[in-house]
Amino acid sequence: MRARSVALVSLSVLLLGRLAPATAAPPPSEFGTDYADPRTPAPPVAVPHTRHCSVEIVRNGFKNFDPYTSTYTPPAACRGPWSKVVFRMQGSVKGVQYDRLGHITIGGVGVFRTSTPEPSTDGISWQVEKDVSAYIPLLRSPQPVVMELGNVVNETYTGVLDITVTLDFYRTGPGAPAARTASAVLPLQDQRREDSDLVGTATLPRNTSRLLGEVYVTGSGGGCEEFWDTSAPPSTGYSCPDGSPYREVEVQIDGRVAGIALPYPYIYTGGWSNPYAWRPSPAPRAFDIKPLQYDLTPFAGLASDGKPHEFRVHVVGVPAGQSGWFTVPSLHVWTDARSKQTSGSITSYSVTPLTKSDEVTGSSGAAGSVLTKASRSLKISGYVETSAGRIRTTVERTLSNSSDHVWEAGESRDTLDASWRDLSVVTTGAKVERTDLTYGKSGYISFLPHATIPDAYDVVTDLDIYDRSRMSTAIAGRIVADRKTEETYDGRASWIYNVPRDQRHATGTQTVRYRESGTGGCYDHALSAVNGFYTKDYYRC
Repeated sequence: MRARSVALVSLSVLLLGRLAPATAAPPPSEFGTDYADPRTPAPPVAVPHTRHCSVEIVRNGFKNFDPYTSTYTPPAACRGPWSKVVFRMQGSVKGVQYDRLGHITIGGVGVFRTSTPEPSTDGISWQVEKDVSAYIPLLRSPQPVVMELGNVVNETYTGVLDITVTLDFYRTGPGAPAARTASAVLPLQDQRREDSDLVGTATLPRNTSRLLGEVYVTGSGGGCEEFWDTSAPPSTGYSCPDGSPYREVEVQIDGRVAGIALPYPYIYTGGWSNPYAWRPSPAPRAFDIKPLQYDLTPFAGLASDGKPHEFRVHVVGVPAGQSGWFTVPSLHVWTDARSKQTSGSITSYSVTPLTKSDEVTGSSGAAGSVLTKASRSLKISGYVETSAGRIRTTVERTLSNSSDHVWEAGESRDTLDASWRDLSVVTTGAKVERTDLTYGKSGYISFLPHATIPDAYDVVTDLDIYDRSRMSTAIAGRIVADRKTEETYDGRASWIYNVPRDQRHATGTQTVRYRESGTGGCYDHALSAVNGFYTKDYYRC
């Protein structure tokens, strides 16, 4: 078992003003025998006050690796147009089980990816909801549904994952206009894997006017690429010799780089050798894995010729010959209703080479470190000839990553201080849309021999995580929308490894918080927990 790195920080506690402290339960032998149902501080999906109907698309107890299949049929009692469609998943599990990764496709298009919490003996339940209005073009007609949630149930791992998924369709009405979506959402055809790449083709409508790419992408669970942000070169002797910790996800069209993005450094609920760090609340995004998004409109005019075009999703930084990445791409396509044929061209194209430096120390069994700094940028302009005239689009994207990973001899203490920034600016005529994503980890995990129990180890994790975004829209220089979000995790957990369950003496404290501000008002929700039970539940606005 390796001491998986997680970044050095001192544990801080959010000061939440008027909250009176709750009395925490004393440390049990292992609070995994029971803990509160997992929750996140994120807000529920806002829905209109109009009639709605529900359609169940999944009801299954996942025991093995067999995919669950069903057929979605649009709700007869709530025919479109719809103002909003909300995906709601209810899960429950009890006994002993690892965290598992799952995803759902509708009509071959990925619409949801998730990881599951590790259960208690008495059992837990949790909910996830997501606005899936962007997939309305798929939902207007019957579609095949596939959910994959690989699981192992035997005498040791007893937890069956019981999952129910429904789609809630909200009709239009006063204050609830029809959702504005693409004309079509398409999966790639003829998909194949080439190491960490996924390759397929798409034939776009001849009257395509706008094109967005979407990719659900994560390092697969269970291997070193799950922990790609703490990779180190083989010369260091580090337990995951995957080279540099920098990863990037490219989208290529017909062999040309058309989009770049940074993957998010997910931590699942069994991650970093300390499941007690995630009881009861998971790390940001763990229950609702967000897709990467790419504006590919500069290529729309070229790709609307009625011919198949190759789309490739390439994960930069993965060692040659190694896979370990899950990628599910789709295309959101807008068409010109008054034209049968659009056309266009790329007018300027600049994709800088990756600039990266790795300062490396260490050898097998000794202390070591990897200090990484990396950046890359892209600027592509193009136009599409439409019935409304020539529409010009310029896409600019800038990526940067800084990472300081240090470990002691034998990886007895592993620290990480890393940050990522992904800035996108899309200019279409007089409209400028800016998306600024920043996220980071800082903390440590220690893995030291227990003072009195032979062959046992004290495992301690101390970690801070932040996930921030700012999205704004300006028209003719005037800001018409500006929204900020921030989700944070601050926690410390410890347990004794390699002893019977009744001797693990696990403890854990955590505070998770989600904030939004700007256009549309504010939201601020924080949850604090001690030894698996919530002690504070605070709303500021």
